[in-house]
Amino acid sequence: MNKVVVASLLAVACIAVGGRSVVAQAPASPDAQSSGGVQMSPAEYKAYNDAIGQSTPQTKAAALESYLTAYPNSAVKASTLQMLMTTYSSFDPTKTLSTADRLLQVQPDNLAALTFEVYFRKQEADKATDPAAKQAALEAAAGFAQKGLAATKPKEMSDADFEKMKTSVTPGFYGAIAANAANKKDMKTAITNYTAELKASPPAATTTPGLTLQDTYLLGLAYYQSTPPDYLNCTWFTSRAAAFAPEPYKSEFLKVATYCYKKYHGSDEGYDAVTTAVQANLFPPPTFSVKPAPSPADIVAQVIAATPDLATLAVSDKEFILQNGKPEDAAKVWDTVKGKSVQLPDVTVVSATENAIQASVSDDAVQSKVADFTFNMKEPLKTVPEPGTKVTLSGTYASYTVGGVAPAGEATATPAPTAGETPAAGAPAATSTPAAPAAAPGPVMIVMSDSAVVEPKKAPAKKPAPVHRRRR
Repeated sequence: MNKVVVASLLAVACIAVGGRSVVAQAPASPDAQSSGGVQMSPAEYKAYNDAIGQSTPQTKAAALESYLTAYPNSAVKASTLQMLMTTYSSFDPTKTLSTADRLLQVQPDNLAALTFEVYFRKQEADKATDPAAKQAALEAAAGFAQKGLAATKPKEMSDADFEKMKTSVTPGFYGAIAANAANKKDMKTAITNYTAELKASPPAATTTPGLTLQDTYLLGLAYYQSTPPDYLNCTWFTSRAAAFAPEPYKSEFLKVATYCYKKYHGSDEGYDAVTTAVQANLFPPPTFSVKPAPSPADIVAQVIAATPDLATLAVSDKEFILQNGKPEDAAKVWDTVKGKSVQLPDVTVVSATENAIQASVSDDAVQSKVADFTFNMKEPLKTVPEPGTKVTLSGTYASYTVGGVAPAGEATATPAPTAGETPAAGAPAATSTPAAPAAAPGPVMIVMSDSAVVEPKKAPAKKPAPVHRRRR
């Protein structure tokens, strides 16, 4: 159990109890006793004071339970339940929760009870190994947190005490709502509430190891897990968490921080400036900026400008240009191969029929185990090759598609690639920018016509060695 957090919760509960103080006073009459202005019979007065005067949490809890059993309609039932809940919190989380439930039946807006509900139910979620149980506990914590944010001041509590208490518990309420949303993959809601948590937290908590710093990291992770990923904000908040976290958390946070930075910027160059900025700022200042990596279209333009003969490009590079380049750049590369007949050795068969073979030709496609070429046979195959085998194929470049769609001005001679195909592994990915990027283009499929399997040449038969006979 986090002793710092529990101590904070106890302080919150004490504020609330203080606002409705029940302090034994001298008898008001021979037959009635007074406790904080509440009239009690002598027997109840004694039972109450005996209970609150116990010296250990265990004996105090037992005495308070006995008092509530003997006087279920006590005028001080709510404050007694709150005292009981606070007492249980030091040694029994389960009974703390059950007592919080009882208190909320009497006072639905009781901030101390709502705070204990949120904390201990979130703790249950953290320990749960069953996904359904984890989600149920998070849902419960978030529900109590929403009630806590909406709670109004009790009449008997001073404005100063209520504001002090509300300020103390608000960050935890936002954090519980965010954790529930993140577990459901609702990253937009998670980001909104983690951000609200940081804004509501005391400045010292944002630089001290604890729940707030942990949630700073989780905010960065929520940006990374968004669709599309926001690599720049992921970089900022995971770097901020790493700047103040102790080991081994610092190293783990830095792994995510530097990954997001490189995805956004294209390399780790300049990352030192980020580590300096996050130490002085909780949120990115207006002057903070990182130059984004070149887009795939920019990379294509650079390759074309730097390559005198586009026909010399590797198959993987040509496919990347066809997939990501501007129409005019893709056309320049396609014109270097269109209509040309070639022989491609050692291509890997992905699927085959007697009339067509889909195969992996580029290194990226081979590594990804996806087809990037379709060979339409000139003559039906007598023997259909098995998937995974390597063959040499001949054919003529006829057309190509990107995501199953032929470029403008190009006819396609094959249906869209089979379901499940993905862009070739190793191709540069689209980088994140503050605005949502356009959807990534689909995989490239190059279509070859008049194709045939080229059988390996048979080695010439060796001439038999001459037979030397002995002379007699």
